[in-house]
Amino acid sequence: MGTATNAFNTLSPQIVQKLNQLQIMQPTKVQEKIIPLIAEGKSVVFESETGTGKTYAYLLPLVDKLEKDSDTTTLRILICAPTFELASQINAAAKKITDRKTALLIGGAPIKRQLETLKEKPQIVIGTAARLVELIRLKKLKASSLYALVFDECDRLLKKESFEDTDNLRNCVAKDCQIIGCSATVNKSARIFFADSENITMPQEFILSKSIEHWAIYAENQEKIEFLRKFLAAQNPAKALVFTSRSDQVENIYKKLTYKHVDCMALYAKADKQMRKAAIDKFRSGKCKVLITSDLGARGLDIPDITHIIQMDVPEDDDFFIHRSGRTARAGKRGINVVIGDEVEMRRYAALEKKFGLTVYPKQIRNGKVTEPML
Repeated sequence: MGTATNAFNTLSPQIVQKLNQLQIMQPTKVQEKIIPLIAEGKSVVFESETGTGKTYAYLLPLVDKLEKDSDTTTLRILICAPTFELASQINAAAKKITDRKTALLIGGAPIKRQLETLKEKPQIVIGTAARLVELIRLKKLKASSLYALVFDECDRLLKKESFEDTDNLRNCVAKDCQIIGCSATVNKSARIFFADSENITMPQEFILSKSIEHWAIYAENQEKIEFLRKFLAAQNPAKALVFTSRSDQVENIYKKLTYKHVDCMALYAKADKQMRKAAIDKFRSGKCKVLITSDLGARGLDIPDITHIIQMDVPEDDDFFIHRSGRTARAGKRGINVVIGDEVEMRRYAALEKKFGLTVYPKQIRNGKVTEPML
């Protein structure tokens, strides 16, 4: 890529230096497209596959504007995320590129401590919709001088259960505030919600079909966990993320694997934030090689170097299949996506194979090895 089209060239030298320290030298395609639009102050909603660099696509131009602002105490950037984990990741990403104060304000955490944090006058606030609205209504968070309001994973924020909070948050900001939305799957309701924003869909990079190998292992429902155990023993994956659609199944899989002495961690709904953080940290660092989660628990989770995705069912929502599979093969790496399913699920998997242009390889576990099925 020639320097003339490098969107990083428009950023301030101190930000470029921080990116270089992170060994980020070239913008990804979505960053190349989105950075100039946001720098111009345009409201945009953009769709780009998982693992393509959406967070920095909006953070870099917004932080660049902030760095040039002599005011260091007014709240300028408000970012809304659907889960605690995603909000934490965005906060960590922001801290890597700026020394301006950031704050994490999420529901379910003590509000008193968050009020103390706000006294430090953060300029970037990342949080969940309901808590952000609550703090704005309490007049503890001033949304009147914002440059931008960002909705990350906007399709999830606009689902029925969180739509009202998301809508209320947008109504809290000034009319001239820049509105930004992004997701790997921007659906119709998101396009309606962001009707006043420029709508960008990045061309598919076909990460699902080009960088990920798809396997199918047939198993009846009651045998699935035992098949999972055998698969983990046969493959010994460096980092495997195990998905199930039902939150209550997360604990069940975890207990059965642990009983069989498989070292694994679980992210389930009932776990408190400390337990969730401990599980993610252990998995991220590689101390634990297997993490079990539900679709909701893992939404927006960006953990590098996941080698295997193991799906214990085929989700009803095709978008979930994309979000699951896209947790591997990030940043130019390759990965394996395995579905352990019964007859009905294998039919759905075959339909997804056709829809997304994938090649699915049937596998079986024999004599402690993953092999091609015997014909």
